[in-house]
Amino acid sequence: MTAATAPLDTDDVAPEDLDPDDPRWRRPAPSQRALRTDIVLAVAFFVGTLFSLMLYRTAGYYEEPASMGVSIVWALVISLPLAFRRRFPCTVALVLSVAFIGGQFLQVPELLMSNITLFLGIYSVGAWVVDRRRAHLIRGLIVVSMFVWLLTAMFQQATDPDSLAGFSRAGAFSPLVAFLLINVLTNLLYFGGAWFFGDRALASARERALLEHRTRELELERSRTAAQAVSLERVRIARELHDVVAHHVSVMGVQAGAARMVMQSDPVAARDALSNVEINARSAIDELHGLLKTLREEDGRDADPAATSASTLGLESLPTLVDDSTAAGLPTTLDVVGEPRRVPAGVALNLYRIAQESLTNARKYGGSAAVADVRVRYLDDAVEVEVSNTGRATSGTPNPGGLGHVGMRERASASGGTIDIGRAGDGRYVVRARVPAPMAPRPASELPSTEAPHSIDSPVGSGSGDRS
Repeated sequence: MTAATAPLDTDDVAPEDLDPDDPRWRRPAPSQRALRTDIVLAVAFFVGTLFSLMLYRTAGYYEEPASMGVSIVWALVISLPLAFRRRFPCTVALVLSVAFIGGQFLQVPELLMSNITLFLGIYSVGAWVVDRRRAHLIRGLIVVSMFVWLLTAMFQQATDPDSLAGFSRAGAFSPLVAFLLINVLTNLLYFGGAWFFGDRALASARERALLEHRTRELELERSRTAAQAVSLERVRIARELHDVVAHHVSVMGVQAGAARMVMQSDPVAARDALSNVEINARSAIDELHGLLKTLREEDGRDADPAATSASTLGLESLPTLVDDSTAAGLPTTLDVVGEPRRVPAGVALNLYRIAQESLTNARKYGGSAAVADVRVRYLDDAVEVEVSNTGRATSGTPNPGGLGHVGMRERASASGGTIDIGRAGDGRYVVRARVPAPMAPRPASELPSTEAPHSIDSPVGSGSGDRS
């Protein structure tokens, strides 16, 4: 068996399925159709060899040719092995070369078909043996043997006065010498052509396999990219749903609880609380409708995340968010530090959602005495949103299923920024998100009004675990 079909240990990967640049790669085995074609080709050459035998015999090529029985057996040996030239190329080439030389010794009157079959045998070694060392060795052995036989025959002809009597031997470059040189050049072109075209056939097969392999890799990468895009979109939608539902439901829960507690003693306050519940319910429904609408649209795949969000919320919406937080029982203030400027819609949305989730966590875990502060800082090359609260530290373990901190970190990362979450030195719980933003000044009237700014100098510790 040749290297083209020898089994290899390739870690459960077929050799023909490897990268063609891998030295373990093997040319795919011939198809059944190709094998049937080789059988038809071998039979056709056998018939052609018989016809050529009769023509050469009739022409009297040899004075004493081999018998017809020997010639027919030789015709079988010189042609039928071609049926196996793709499966056992080395063996076929060796058999054909031996049969070719044997036919010359036996004086079988046929030189046309035998030359073609030998050419195909040498060609098949180059085209189907992927082990190039073995292919070179087999072909080199055949070519050297042929030239040794050729030079021996030429020497006998040159030294035999009765051989090639029609060619003059006079002079250093006599007609006989010219005739012998023509034979040498013809054989050089013959064997060189079989060698070259065999190598080119294998190189072409490798190039086709490489192209198919790269095509499969591209298709796999395209499928993987599409799956990743779907997964990222699902995460984004889940994050939006979490932020929308968690914020509004949290506010509704606080307002409903307050209404229940003052239902008897202060009906007016209870009515106001229930009104706030209704307002937040409507807001939640509106944002959910907007988000679900984007799921039905097919042309927003490459759009800005803010354009495909549940709403067009941004830094301009922070005053409303702060008012809602205060109305829900968490006194909250808003400070804007620095020269306000326009922020990309996607970045503004992510910063808004981070602030929203931070206030939601403060209401859920900070306790009734907690107060919160939201600050927007416009720095030279970035925008920073910080939400701090004075709520108590949680004594229990973090919620293992919480998604709030995960979502905030994903939003900060998606905007190319960073986020710090944890307890500051003075006991406040701080969420600080910082994202790059170009300097693009805009009128201050487009942003919320500012109060007296002040800074926070205490460092923020490493995250204390997810709280929502």
